[in-house]
Amino acid sequence: MILDEIWGGIGTFFKSITVYLCKNPDVIGFSVVSLIAIVAALYVVTSKEIMHSAFYLALVFVCVAITYYFLEAEFIGAVQLIVYVGAITMLFAFSIMLVRRTIMSKRGDNDE
Repeated sequence: MILDEIWGGIGTFFKSITVYLCKNPDVIGFSVVSLIAIVAALYVVTSKEIMHSAFYLALVFVCVAITYYFLEAEFIGAVQLIVYVGAITMLFAFSIMLVRRTIMSKRGDNDE
């Protein structure tokens, strides 16, 4: 008897969550974007290739900009895309490429 009530309560709980998510698809979108941002942020700090880390950082910045769009702050989202993804991440990427080339030429290795 008690077990039937527990299972019935769990079934009702999942049914109410399903109805809520069907009525609010933006919650699903926000959850997907936040999950992508969390996974990309973990890859930023655990990736062994520094260029991959820079591009995962760009993905995190894009997810943050999309989050601003979900919060109806479109201007902040656009500024996030232009400043952080467009400028800061590309600055990181080019500086990494230039520093790597300088280190390789000092060692006598060929870049080709």
